[in-house]
Amino acid sequence: MTLALLFPGQGSQAVGMGAQLADAFASARDVFAEVDEALGQKLSVLMREGPEDQLTLTENAQPALMAVSVAAIRALKVEFGFDVATAAYVAGHSLGEYSALAAAGAISLSDTARLLKLRGQAMQRAVPVGQGAMASLIGPKTDLALAEAAAAAGAELGVCVVANDNNAGNIVISGEKAAVDRAIEKAKELGARAIPLNVSAPFHCPLMQPAADEMAQALASATILAPVVPVVANVLARPESDPEVIRRLLVEQVTGRVRWRESMEWMATPDSQDGGGVTRFVEIGSGKVLTGMAKRIAPDAECLPLNTPEELEAFAKAL
Repeated sequence: MTLALLFPGQGSQAVGMGAQLADAFASARDVFAEVDEALGQKLSVLMREGPEDQLTLTENAQPALMAVSVAAIRALKVEFGFDVATAAYVAGHSLGEYSALAAAGAISLSDTARLLKLRGQAMQRAVPVGQGAMASLIGPKTDLALAEAAAAAGAELGVCVVANDNNAGNIVISGEKAAVDRAIEKAKELGARAIPLNVSAPFHCPLMQPAADEMAQALASATILAPVVPVVANVLARPESDPEVIRRLLVEQVTGRVRWRESMEWMATPDSQDGGGVTRFVEIGSGKVLTGMAKRIAPDAECLPLNTPEELEAFAKAL
């Protein structure tokens, strides 16, 4: 059975995240302590106790989600002897790509936490609150062609692009507020449901260029090693292991499209046909968003979330 490890992105955070892992495993507590120290803040307390509005802030949610994912990976290794290298690929949704790189040994835990804190702050700074918007286009008629058409209509009024191609029936657009509002109207005309997202900035669109510039500077001096498992990159939807290419892709990712559907389809395609041949997808960390997407994109594969001590133990025993 060919395994891929998936790491969730923003939106999967919740007060109480990681608490069960911390209560059960010293190895998980060590991860949270290291992240707290790297950031100079008690992020672990915010994760456990809230308040939710503080946890949801991009600069907190991004390192918090990574911390839970890495804590789960560390517990799997220390408590159950699981080796990340037994996976064929790792992949993460947006910020989850950093979690994947940390899990695969490409970036240290402390550096990953600091990079994600900066990434969250830079994304927040890039566009004044209220000037940008994102919307989720959903429903059986929603596909990439429909989303592109809606975004093109919006782009007549300003920046508007497809930001996240999650799966058929779930595509996110991003850009200037007036342009996104126009795209929402167009999407409805074309038969999709459109839901404005409660986000603090328009992620994964050209308006994020100032944040990409900040990340380019930070990543230029970051130590990046070859991951022990290839990382399927958001902007390529293909695996990459070269540290210098990974460095460049992490910068491009800030303004670029999250090509999640394509990434998953490539991994799920039998390896004889330019595919990864993955038959088991495991979501590591908070929530079950990627598990749901995986089931829709790769219905023949086994898809399961790992975020409780019981789930970790059952998974390790099954191996």
